[in-house]
Amino acid sequence: MQRRRQRMLFAGVILTGVAAAAALAVRGLGENMLFFFSPSQVAAGEVPAGQSVRVGGLVVRGSVVRDSGLEVRFALSDGAESVLVRYEGILPDLFREGQGIVARGRLLTGGEFAAEEVLAKHDENYMPPEVAEALEIAREGGQIPAADAGP
Repeated sequence: MQRRRQRMLFAGVILTGVAAAAALAVRGLGENMLFFFSPSQVAAGEVPAGQSVRVGGLVVRGSVVRDSGLEVRFALSDGAESVLVRYEGILPDLFREGQGIVARGRLLTGGEFAAEEVLAKHDENYMPPEVAEALEIAREGGQIPAADAGP
């Protein structure tokens, strides 16, 4: 009987250890996951405030304003809605108006998005998959004409 009790205790310790490791892994993955949102989802209030997320779309023509220093403000749109983005730093060389970008940062109170990183497409034929999907949804919904939607 003593030997059986030792085996049960050993199995219980192993199972507890595996469960604890799995719980830590799931928690760690959840905290480091970055969700993608379109400007329409931001405008609809689907973005959790204060959580680090990615927002993607096209830079609205005529919206880029460079403040003193390295601060830049611009509007990001998916054709249906737009969100104001504030970024302080050096923009990628490929950043320009009318181009598809993805910005990583946090939504501030008031609806402004504070970007910590701005990523631009690398050639004329590439657009981040999330941005292309959001634009396609807006195009299918009739919110933007096919000619203005980009690639």
